[in-house]
Amino acid sequence: MKLRVVVLADTHAPRRWKSCPPRVAEHLAKADVILHAGDVCVPEVLTELAEFAQVHVVAGNNDGPDVVAWGAPGTVELDLAGLKVGMIHDSGQKDGRGARMRRLFPEADLVVYGHSHIPMDLTEAGLHIFNPGSPTDRRRQPHGTIGELDIEDGRLLASRIIPVT
Repeated sequence: MKLRVVVLADTHAPRRWKSCPPRVAEHLAKADVILHAGDVCVPEVLTELAEFAQVHVVAGNNDGPDVVAWGAPGTVELDLAGLKVGMIHDSGQKDGRGARMRRLFPEADLVVYGHSHIPMDLTEAGLHIFNPGSPTDRRRQPHGTIGELDIEDGRLLASRIIPVT
C-alpha cells in the first residue's frame, strides 16, 4: 500500500493560521495521512485537518490542555505502510540530533519534528530526520513550508519540502 503523508508543524493558530491556507489545502486534499509536529495552539486546527485525512499529532511547547485532550501526546510512534515513524515537537539542539533521536526512537526509520520552523530533510546517524518548517510562520526562512512523504512497503520513497507562501 502506498501512502501520501502531508507533514505540518508550527501552525500557531489563531495568530498565524486563521483557516487552512489554500496552497496547503491543495496538498491536504491528496493526503492519506496528516502528521502535525506540534504548536497547533488550538484544537480547531486539528478538527479542520481531520476533514482531509487521519491526523496524528504531538503536543508542542505552545499547546495547552485542549490540544492534548484532542489527542496530542508528547511523542508518537507509528507504523505507516510498514515504515516506523517517531514524532516529537522539539528535537533539541542541532549537534547530536540524529544520535539523540535514535536513542529516543530506537526502532524508527524516520523521525518527524518541528519547533525550529527550519525545514530539514536529511539522514544522520542512520536515521532519516524531517522537519517540514512552518506554513504560516516562516521566521527567517524564505518561504512558509510543509512536507510530503511517499511511503510504500516499509520504504520512504520520497520526501519533499514544499514552499506554500
